[in-house]
Amino acid sequence: MERVGTVALGGLALVGALATWGARALVGLVQPPYEWREVLRHLYHFGYRSAPLILAAGFAIGVVLSMHTRASLERFGAEAMIPAGLAIALIRETGPLTAGLLVAGRVGAGIGAELGAMRVSEQIDALEATAVDAFQYLAVTRIVALMVAMPLLTIMMDFSGIAGGFVAETAVSGMSWQQYFERSFAFIGYVDIIAATLKTVVFGFLIAVVSSYLGFAARRGTEGVGDASTSSVVLGSLFIILSDVILVKLIFFFYPVVSG
Repeated sequence: MERVGTVALGGLALVGALATWGARALVGLVQPPYEWREVLRHLYHFGYRSAPLILAAGFAIGVVLSMHTRASLERFGAEAMIPAGLAIALIRETGPLTAGLLVAGRVGAGIGAELGAMRVSEQIDALEATAVDAFQYLAVTRIVALMVAMPLLTIMMDFSGIAGGFVAETAVSGMSWQQYFERSFAFIGYVDIIAATLKTVVFGFLIAVVSSYLGFAARRGTEGVGDASTSSVVLGSLFIILSDVILVKLIFFFYPVVSG
């Protein structure tokens, strides 16, 4: 029981530290100095260099979802609903959540390892010794960049998945792209796309906050860097899944038409 209590207290302490770090980051988003050059550099690394992974994963998911959807709807003679079902699943949930988890694995681990290496090699201490706000320069810039990159990557994931579904569907039924596209968006409104895409801003914020905090808190040399990288992926993915439950409920509350 004592060990369980220690673990529970440690978990609560971590959540409290992350909440404090996140609140400090929110203040830092609107507080100068604004390191736009660093933000653009991170946006290139987080967004542009993640695009091939997102596009490939989205295409594969679209193909697989199309095959599974066809296998189910063929029993009821509803093959015409395959494009719409695929688009609804991708845009409302599968695309945003999968993009968030992939970015947590690729970018979150990188942020944790990079900042952890800077901490254990005392580069962060050196920045602070030269009167540079290390938090603003290293953490906030990455948070802003990832918050901007996540919606863009999610849109790529959605349309890549729809393209993959089209390839799988046209290989079976010979459906044209125009017909497939029209059926895909027959039951999709702007609210569906905007609400589902904007929630990934929260995903980007959570990934960057968790990984930057763990990087800054890294200790014990290279072992600490490895722990920061691994924990960034695990905690980032966990927070994405938990926050998604809350965000979906909020979307259904404010936009009931989405749930219909």
